Amino acid sequence: MASKKLIGLLDQAVARELQVAIQYMWQHVRASGFKSPPIADALKKAAITEMKHAEAIAERMDYLGGAATTKPAPITIGKTLKEMLKLDIKAEGEAIKLYKEIIALADKEGDVTTRRMAEGILGDEESHDDEFRRLAEGL
Repeated sequence: MASKKLIGLLDQAVARELQVAIQYMWQHVRASGFKSPPIADALKKAAITEMKHAEAIAERMDYLGGAATTKPAPITIGKTLKEMLKLDIKAEGEAIKLYKEIIALADKEGDVTTRRMAEGILGDEESHDDEFRRLAEGL
């Protein structure tokens, strides 16, 4: 079974996924201004994807004998579209770093399934980072 360290990293990932699912949902609701429609749409889609990530990681943790947290990491909304995207780019950067760490440890432990799950999520996080950066350029 997985090491305590890997279970701990997966738990951090669940907390982070819950954080950004809520963060992006509220940002989507609060986004305003004539430049907001494409940003609000991207945030809504990202929030749904992040919730699916939390579920997948929690299911994997359960299989590995761990119990996922129900508490999100600190949520920061921002007041303007620019602030929101700046916070979101930071969150995605942190996620990318975390998933690379999970992938490396899962690989070291021979946990192919966890590695593959984390690689898929990493791809989504990199895509979100890219989209948020492109949207921020227009502000």
